[in-house]
Amino acid sequence: MSGLSILLRGILFSLIWWLLTDGDTASWWIGVPAVALALIINIALLPSSNLVWHEFLIFVPFFLLRSLLGGVDVARRAIDPRMPIAPALFEYPLRLPAGMPQVFMANTVSLLPGTLSAELCTNCLKVHVLDSRGGFLAELEAVEQRVARLFGTSLKTF
Repeated sequence: MSGLSILLRGILFSLIWWLLTDGDTASWWIGVPAVALALIINIALLPSSNLVWHEFLIFVPFFLLRSLLGGVDVARRAIDPRMPIAPALFEYPLRLPAGMPQVFMANTVSLLPGTLSAELCTNCLKVHVLDSRGGFLAELEAVEQRVARLFGTSLKTF
């Protein structure tokens, strides 16, 4: 793991602490050990990945919009009984490399309109969909392509 990666993580955890304490400088007597411990645990549990930061900045608005649309979609289906519901469990073959890219994909899919990650298997993601007649497959493919760009990798071909 590079020193830059460790520094960036330390800055991120420090910023989170600062935000949680509303910038109270008196809190740093406990904040410094907490940030250091978080950094040590993070390095041990989450090895560095080749995250492409400019792609991350592009991904954030996409993610936020999809999350909002997902919440609106579920609320609309709960309120209006005429909304189409044809639930199904679907196996989506993952073309992303194993590890962090697949885990990130599984977590992102749960916030798409009408989808929920049910199980992450070896190179396969089981997805629960509210309407199996909808265009969820194209949405999953679009997310997978964005995640691949985010991690600076290419998708496998079958």
